[in-house]
Amino acid sequence: MSESPPVPPAGDGETGVFASSVGADTVLRWALSGLNAVGTLVIFGLMAMINWDVWQREIVDKPIHGVPEMIELLIVAIVFLQLGDATRSGRLTRSDGLFQFVLARRPRIGRAMGAAFDLLGAVFMGLIVYGTWPIFIEAYEKDLYTGNIGVFTAPTWPVKAIIVVGSVMVMAQFVAFAWRYILPGRAGGEPPNRPA
Repeated sequence: MSESPPVPPAGDGETGVFASSVGADTVLRWALSGLNAVGTLVIFGLMAMINWDVWQREIVDKPIHGVPEMIELLIVAIVFLQLGDATRSGRLTRSDGLFQFVLARRPRIGRAMGAAFDLLGAVFMGLIVYGTWPIFIEAYEKDLYTGNIGVFTAPTWPVKAIIVVGSVMVMAQFVAFAWRYILPGRAGGEPPNRPA
């Protein structure tokens, strides 16, 4: 599996929009890596919580309340925390045999196809933001929760916020990929070489 191409550092002779796009790409890379790291920490916390719950059930016959609800919330959070980095590094499943064929034989058409595919990905993530934003606002304003009062409750708005932030970051990554197809070699590197 190949990684996306390295991003040249700013200050390599580029000026104006091209230099700023390299800087923005670096910031985006760090932000996506940070979200991925947080997602990894959440996975470890989730594993610890599940194991502790199993131990409590088996050894002292006293399960931890709310573990199923937390699993339900945290799995969604993990997906959106790690989706951007997975997109950036080419770990999303895709079938691009035709695309690679066209890109090799007709580079301009291939770059146009690549830009169109990535812009459609950005639009799709934008639709997720558009659909989730009102749900996030409602969950935050009404303090919506999951669980049973008196036993365990957890607010749902943090996960909705993670969905919005994660989707915005993936949308930004798709736009960055499209930008590389539109201006290859000038906008922070060559077009992404993502595996099929």
